[in-house]
Amino acid sequence: MTSVGSLAPYLGGALALGGVAVAASGRRELMVRWCAWAAGVPLVTLAFWWGEPGAAAVAVVVGVIAVLEFGGLMSLGRLDRAVLAAAVTGVVLTVWLAPGEVLRALGAGALAVAAVPLLGGDADHGLRRLGAGLLGLAWLSVPAALVPLGADGLALFVAVSVADITAYFAGRRLGGPRLSPLSPAKRWSGTLAGAAAGLGVLAVLSAASTPMAVAVVVGGPAGDLLESMVKRGARVKDAGRWLPGSGGLLDRIDSLLVALAVLLVLS
Repeated sequence: MTSVGSLAPYLGGALALGGVAVAASGRRELMVRWCAWAAGVPLVTLAFWWGEPGAAAVAVVVGVIAVLEFGGLMSLGRLDRAVLAAAVTGVVLTVWLAPGEVLRALGAGALAVAAVPLLGGDADHGLRRLGAGLLGLAWLSVPAALVPLGADGLALFVAVSVADITAYFAGRRLGGPRLSPLSPAKRWSGTLAGAAAGLGVLAVLSAASTPMAVAVVVGGPAGDLLESMVKRGARVKDAGRWLPGSGGLLDRIDSLLVALAVLLVLS
């Protein structure tokens, strides 16, 4: 198992190289995005250095922000979002403090999410709200896995991020068949190049294993397509507008969420 201390030099080096490349490109959008990464990555790394409490704090913050963005995409009301955020937070805290009770926490969260439209007697939109809430609980509780994974979760994030960036640029350069109608800009060529880059990162970070490899190669692209499907249904380009150069948080962690889910299943 890798450690946060062993990852820190690689993260710092990647940020520095990325800064040089962005400065050389002269593209303002990339510069703004790099500045956001330069501010966020050290904070997340310090949180993981703290251990399970820090990882739990990151998972709660990520989960709640993702719920708010997801609620906006699905047109959920304030009460729906508040209950879903509480349910996701409950799952994260349970994974940290009482890992043997995770199924009960998920069950209680699902009942709470279902109770909002049921008790409100929403016959017109209740089924949509219920479906969206249960999808949100299943999808956005996944960051709780960062608590037991620790540094391996951070290594997975780095590998998936590198795979995403490589897939974007390689797909534009190489072209070829589209990966899916859900995301017309993505190409099989870019996805394969990104998978190779992500596997290389895992090897460099001494975090390579079959579950981690499958999570990067399969879970990463699947997560991106899942969010693309949700955004297309909502007819929006980004999940949010508050994150400089990146839209919303979901736009940056969509690949990681399903990659984590795949890793959980295989582990």
